[in-house]
Amino acid sequence: MMLTITRQTTPEDKSRVNQMLYFFNVKHFPDDLKDRYEEVSLILKDDEGNVCGGLLGEICWNWLEIHVLMVNEDLRKSGYGSKLLKEAEAIAEQKKCDFIKVDTLSFQALDFYKKHGYVVYGTLDGVGREFKHYYLKKELN
Repeated sequence: MMLTITRQTTPEDKSRVNQMLYFFNVKHFPDDLKDRYEEVSLILKDDEGNVCGGLLGEICWNWLEIHVLMVNEDLRKSGYGSKLLKEAEAIAEQKKCDFIKVDTLSFQALDFYKKHGYVVYGTLDGVGREFKHYYLKKELN
């Protein structure tokens, strides 16, 4: 059999690779954590229905991973980021997650996450040559 590597992919190809990883991982997790996957999407809208920010993540096995937390720059320092984060934390607790993980760059929201009880567990230097990439985690009770 001859295999080739291609950069031309379809959504089905990407889905298949993700499925392959999922089924490999499921073999190694306890039964009570299998089939625990759920997308979490919280969208912040104004009175006219315009999107002003939101939180996008996913619950996977025993954690919530936040992929995106964004609020329009003109609305920052108004508490909406905290409200989105607290709502996501409430969902994670309801779904019996043990922890939440998130990453941020040095020019983004490190202090915001620390203020909410997140702890840095890893960093990468030299991101974009001059920035740091922080990986944070918050244990849930």
